[in-house]
Amino acid sequence: MNVRRLIPTTAVAGAVALGLVTLSACGGSSSAADKGADGKLDVVASFYPVQYLAEQIGGGHVAVQTLTKPGVEPHDLELKPRQIGELSDADVLLYLKGIQPAVDEAIAQAGVEHTVDAAALTTLEAHDTGAGEGHDHAHEGEESPEDAAHEDHDHGSEAGTDPHVWLDPVKYAEVAKGVGAAFAKADPAHAADYEKNTAALVKKLGALDTEFETGLKNTATRTFITTHSAFGYLAERYHLEQEGISGVDPESEPSPARIKQLQDIAREDKVSTVFFETLASDRTAKTLAKDTGLATDVLDPLEGITDASRGDDYIEVMRSNLAALQKALGAK
Repeated sequence: MNVRRLIPTTAVAGAVALGLVTLSACGGSSSAADKGADGKLDVVASFYPVQYLAEQIGGGHVAVQTLTKPGVEPHDLELKPRQIGELSDADVLLYLKGIQPAVDEAIAQAGVEHTVDAAALTTLEAHDTGAGEGHDHAHEGEESPEDAAHEDHDHGSEAGTDPHVWLDPVKYAEVAKGVGAAFAKADPAHAADYEKNTAALVKKLGALDTEFETGLKNTATRTFITTHSAFGYLAERYHLEQEGISGVDPESEPSPARIKQLQDIAREDKVSTVFFETLASDRTAKTLAKDTGLATDVLDPLEGITDASRGDDYIEVMRSNLAALQKALGAK
């Protein structure tokens, strides 16, 4: 199965007080945040996966703004000076370190007391992003330096770890619990509601985990090929093998040697489908599929919701992902 490397606890939790909330030395000393004019907790979320948590857990007690608008590829987000300046006005900043370098830098300078790094609320792992993730193919030894360069690429995550934790419902539930605790600390008056909402969300994520575990238990193949190597946690959770075309960077170009590897893997592992996503180009996936005689389909990394998404929220899109995997893997 997947080879993984756990980050030492100190590296994960470093600047996170109590393992949950990063308290900036520039922030105030009060445990309760000053609310906006409407009486709600002003929450700024960096992109959709943490926005969804904020909305589900905060309910009517929070006003959530997101830095990454629908349709924008979050890895490439650049903040305007006005956006950076407004960060310091938020009651809570919620982000996931390692996904968006520009956001990481701006939040580090904002000085907001209740700053929550979702990556510090669970254990990050290093996943292989290309061939060799649990495979024992003879052609693994043919990896070129170009392939290695693609596999080493990351978005500034700690020690080259994979930041896409939200695609594993179990890890996402761990993050949800941390966000709920952070909201309760920022707004003690509504702590009971945050706790109730968190419990409801964790229950939904538990049901989703069961759906994936059951739906992918018996399949004709365990291998899937995807443009964006965002599904390492999902693959590990449900005993699948992810083969990324271009590593964790959805816009990088694979080498000819990598394409040859994928063609061999597709043939040996009886892969039927090449997956692409909605927020990045599908050109490479469709070219590989055409050259290899495979079908194409969408496997959504859920970095944003748009009109093209197969669902209106996290749960719906994840269920669409499950259906796509079942079809591609030949679920029985």
